[in-house]
Amino acid sequence: MTGRVPMPGSLPAPDAVPALRLDGVGVRLGEVDALRDVSLALDARTVAVIGENGSGKSTFARLLAGLVAPGAGVTRILGLDPVRQAAELRRRVAVVFSNPDAQIVMPTVAEDVAFSLRPERLGRDELRRRVDAALERFGLSALRERSSHDLSGGQKQLLALAGAFVREPELVVADEPTTYLDARNARRVSDHLLADTGHRLVLVTHDLALAERCGAAVLFAGGRVEAVGRPAEVIADYEAALAC
Repeated sequence: MTGRVPMPGSLPAPDAVPALRLDGVGVRLGEVDALRDVSLALDARTVAVIGENGSGKSTFARLLAGLVAPGAGVTRILGLDPVRQAAELRRRVAVVFSNPDAQIVMPTVAEDVAFSLRPERLGRDELRRRVDAALERFGLSALRERSSHDLSGGQKQLLALAGAFVREPELVVADEPTTYLDARNARRVSDHLLADTGHRLVLVTHDLALAERCGAAVLFAGGRVEAVGRPAEVIADYEAALAC
């Protein structure tokens, strides 16, 4: 499976704009071509991105989030050009990294969630309502005054999710969000990410069982898309390549 693969429910109608569309996209980081001639058109609500280390997965995730710019080709994320409409893309996309310490900036749990809402300039009551709802959703209400940096690893990742979802993003890009978690917390974080709460999800992961829970999957190798389609089929292609 290579290129554009029809998938029931994952590709838009011919006259619609897919949520993720890349045509011949390349990204060069220093002297390395991190992505080369990447073409995709996907509209699945949840997309798993798999492949070996150095295959281009994280660069792809950062491209979707507007954190790196394409050097070639055409990129449209949620219909937006990530270069010309970078500010709007950042407003509509939230990112979750593997290490939550990279995202936690404020001293207490409630303050850290509220920090994510600073660009929206909300009134005090609305700000409190949004923060309270996010803390409740991720099981952090009892920890609202706790030091952010004294939380356990699982609690920190839930705080990172709260900070991302409190913004009510249209797209969440999660780059290895369960890497440092035990099985129980990995499951909790995964369930939150995959829950249908009105957001799309692009999930970079080495956890193939988790990837199979998504609506579509993309396999990267050497900065290129090797396969795209139903997760079970793409994972089978990946496992076959690993066996060679």
